[in-house]
Amino acid sequence: MRLLLIRHGQTPDNVIGALGTTAPGARLTDLGLRQAEALPAALAAETIGALFVSTLVRTQLTAAPLAAARGLEPVVLDGLREVVAGDLEMRNDPAAGAAYMGTVARWVVGDRDARMPGAESGHEFLARYDAAIERATADGHDTVAVVSHGAAVRGWVGCRVAGAGGTFVRDHDLSNTGVVVVEGSTTDGFRLVSWEGTPLGGADLDDPTADDPTGEAPADVVDAAARP
Repeated sequence: MRLLLIRHGQTPDNVIGALGTTAPGARLTDLGLRQAEALPAALAAETIGALFVSTLVRTQLTAAPLAAARGLEPVVLDGLREVVAGDLEMRNDPAAGAAYMGTVARWVVGDRDARMPGAESGHEFLARYDAAIERATADGHDTVAVVSHGAAVRGWVGCRVAGAGGTFVRDHDLSNTGVVVVEGSTTDGFRLVSWEGTPLGGADLDDPTADDPTGEAPADVVDAAARP
């Protein structure tokens, strides 16, 4: 089966680089709403049988235009939520961004015992995200769309998808409404088909001025990912 992992549209937290991971979370900016409105046309070639979102409102708002266009009812899965920031929640300083994405990078290179300060370990993150993906793919649809979060998508894909491990996700941006396409199953594993890091509606919907640590890994993450 084909799984489309779509990052939500832009939020005010993304603009200022704040690590907002608790529910219900920030809503979309005007740009984020335009990014969401672009999804139906951008995904016109995909035969989407089901649509899943996280408990954070930004994913639900992003999915709404696609759901309306396809006549789908988005299913909310708690396991699809963003990597919990814990003690770093709502910080937007460079040290916090580096610590946050650096921890995710350590999970990807195999250090699943690493724990986000005051929050989940790699094992805990993968357990709840794996369960959500298993639920999302359980009904036998050929193609399923999941609207989730930058660090969560990068972390899960880096850990679970063939062709995207090691430093791959560290070296590939994932802007708001960027999409990662994988194929396979939870039993046989997934392989990477494509990684489109720019917004699905086109690069003109991107915001290069946003200070967004979950969209573009800071330089410090290179060192964090290299640590054993």
